Amino acid sequence: MALALDESKDSDQVFDINGLTYVVDKGLDEQAQDIKVDYVTQWGRSGFMVTSSVALGGGSSCGTSCSC
Repeated sequence: MALALDESKDSDQVFDINGLTYVVDKGLDEQAQDIKVDYVTQWGRSGFMVTSSVALGGGSSCGTSCSC
């Protein structure tokens, strides 16, 4: 999973949390169950970490946690 800028579509679930709007494809939302977005700083680098308690496929090497 990763974050990207996008406009919402009819096939998306839209969440407004603490003044931020998150758009998640409804199919992914059902598969991923709970999705957590954190802003982290590690090894001198900062970015968002997106995690889910469910391992999702899709060819990514990051398993259940991805940073961008």
